[in-house]
Amino acid sequence: MRKIALFAVVSILSACSSAPKETYERRAYEERERREAAVSRTLDQAPKWMTELPTSSNAVFANGTAVSGDFSMADSKAKLVAYGKICMAAGGKVDQSSRTFIQESGDTSYENSEMAIRAICPGVDITGVETREIKRIAENGRYRSYVLVALPTGDANSLQKRKDQLRLQNRADARSAAAFREMDATGKPVQ
Repeated sequence: MRKIALFAVVSILSACSSAPKETYERRAYEERERREAAVSRTLDQAPKWMTELPTSSNAVFANGTAVSGDFSMADSKAKLVAYGKICMAAGGKVDQSSRTFIQESGDTSYENSEMAIRAICPGVDITGVETREIKRIAENGRYRSYVLVALPTGDANSLQKRKDQLRLQNRADARSAAAFREMDATGKPVQ
């Protein structure tokens, strides 16, 4: 029993010796430890679908995550990232640009990032995209949102089917009006 107690004391002392003793060095060490713990908590709290998207023969899935000091903005940014992924999965191209500046010095790094995503999907219709799930967590006094979206395909996408029907109806209305104008202009019945 004494050997176990002695081993425990030695382990604790050796663990404490790895932390810097000088005040400022210790402060920097503790800040790094706090940041690392926050990142680990964020990863631990991420839903499974952030790393393993669901699969279906009737839908395409995408995910997104974002952080903001504003609750709604975190949701909006995460959805925008997910919509961009859905657009690309459906064969589209996303109008996206980003700039990143990273400066590193020793153990310290500074990053300034900007990302712009146009909230349209030119050439690909993503009508019917649904938000399947949202998970929100607190992260260093800010809101982090994880979003899972799905784009139903084929008969499963009732909104797209309705939109296609309306488009066909509008085209038929325009063509019939043109046909009747043509008949009136010639004065002869069409056979």
